[in-house]
Amino acid sequence: MKLKTTYILTLGLMTIGMTACKKDFLQRNPKTEITEGAFFQSPADLETYSNGFYGQIGPSYSDLNSDNISNYNGDGEVDVLLRGGVSASNASGWGKSDWEALRRVNFMLDHIGQVKGDPTQIKHYVGIAKFFRANFYFEKIKKYSNVPWYGHVMSDNDPDLYKGQDPRALVVDSVLSDLNYAVANIKDDAKTNAGRTRVTKWAALALLSRFALHEGTFRKYHDELGLTADYQRFLNAAVTASDKIMKDGGFALVNTGNGALDYRSLFSSPSLANNKEMIMWADYNKELAVGNNTHTVLDYTWSLSRSLADTYLKKDGTPFTSTPGYNTKVYTEVFTDRDPRMTETIINPAFRGASTIDEPYRIKATLGGYNQIKFYPRDPALRQGWMLNYTGLPIFRYAEILLINAEAKAELGNINQGDLDQSINLLRNRVQMPALQMGVVLDPVLAATYPNASGAVLLEIRRERRVETACEGFRFNDLMRWKSGNLFQDSQQGMYVPALGGLDVTGDGKPDIAILPSPDDESSIANIPAAERDKLSKFYLKDKTGKDQNFYLTNGTSGFIAFTRDRDQPRNFITPKYYYRPIPIGETVVNPQLKQVFGW
Repeated sequence: MKLKTTYILTLGLMTIGMTACKKDFLQRNPKTEITEGAFFQSPADLETYSNGFYGQIGPSYSDLNSDNISNYNGDGEVDVLLRGGVSASNASGWGKSDWEALRRVNFMLDHIGQVKGDPTQIKHYVGIAKFFRANFYFEKIKKYSNVPWYGHVMSDNDPDLYKGQDPRALVVDSVLSDLNYAVANIKDDAKTNAGRTRVTKWAALALLSRFALHEGTFRKYHDELGLTADYQRFLNAAVTASDKIMKDGGFALVNTGNGALDYRSLFSSPSLANNKEMIMWADYNKELAVGNNTHTVLDYTWSLSRSLADTYLKKDGTPFTSTPGYNTKVYTEVFTDRDPRMTETIINPAFRGASTIDEPYRIKATLGGYNQIKFYPRDPALRQGWMLNYTGLPIFRYAEILLINAEAKAELGNINQGDLDQSINLLRNRVQMPALQMGVVLDPVLAATYPNASGAVLLEIRRERRVETACEGFRFNDLMRWKSGNLFQDSQQGMYVPALGGLDVTGDGKPDIAILPSPDDESSIANIPAAERDKLSKFYLKDKTGKDQNFYLTNGTSGFIAFTRDRDQPRNFITPKYYYRPIPIGETVVNPQLKQVFGW
């Protein structure tokens, strides 16, 4: 078997900053083909090859497929699933290409024995490979629960090539073993640190923390697995790993006293190289000719939900939902005296900086009104078009570790005020919010949202996780591991509209948009001066033919913005089936040893 030069170069192209490594590789061996024996000779070869793994992990800047989204003008996986559109006959995700990333990692590990050089260096790159294998299987476990564990490359005649799934417990313990190896052997010197854009031992500890919290809580709440008796081991692992980062990692929250601006800087800065909160981040900049698409968070195809907006506390630390009349506050009122993270996540009347720095922004009622601005590049120089945005993005940040530490301890039932002060309250302090106290009063709204959660403190930790990490891609997995799938089927809503007609959404006292019955009925804005009326952004409940548009108001001519698709095609979450995905039926025909799980 031979390894093609082009194959290795393809791996390299997936990696940011690979130019120098590829050039060196070509200079060292100009042959058209390179045999495996000729290539895997030194730690430098391992570095070159492992650079191709980095395309397997990256940042996220949306919460699509979760209850943090009110409306998405596309077919999100969960949306299709809950409307009955997913089955074993049309499922994907188990083909050859879906396992290729694992093969790449195992290919390197299979050839470690022939590498000569410093054993510490060799173990470092073995740790890198095992980090990525662990991450690969983490994603597979979340999707399928039981999957076959492959620790080496499969040949065509390997008897295990067409084996069935291994038990979840076996695969999970194998992932844990890989991560423990990575933590013990990945170095953290100046070279491997490299501005925290490469995997370090701290990134391995962060992934271990994330994985262990997920598995521990999933086992605790998902009795269908039959693993409930063994959840504490993983929560303890999450505590140990996060404690290690907190005590010895040298990381700290960005807290210069600027509150909301400190929070914003994590998601819209040109570089995060000197940011002490970054355990690992992705570097996008013009010189590297690598950009991201973060400008699409604003008004592209989705908006954030009323459910998320209502979760943010008031500045005095009390729930917004405990305020009399909270559910009839208009857009210009809901942001008053709230957690500063809300106005850094959801577009608000004070927002500027979309088309021009000074122009007020008009929200789109068709998306619900609560447009996302977290991750939106505020500096136009960093926002230059499709895949041409140049902001650094977090992959692992210290705030997540603090949240993991607090949640794992709360789930174990041994959290105390000192733990809160070293985790949740550091996050609240950054944005000048009151500290969470062990004696916090139970919020009935949170208790109804998560009826299987025990105690007011755990509920508040879940609140904190939701608002701190909103739009970072965590919410879907959080609801899945907490066995809160029923929240996926709720019809999410947007802002409150008191009546048809003009609405002020920029805070200047003048109407900026109008919600009207149809293009033929603009009577509700007839009393607005013509000069102002002509400037309104108009949105209609029905088109000229009388057909419903994509949104409606819950009370007919007033109420919350809701969406006709949710009304006409209700979503339904089937437990426990929808916590997992089916193996494509074609794969079970090729390999009859594969078995569907939990109703599929």
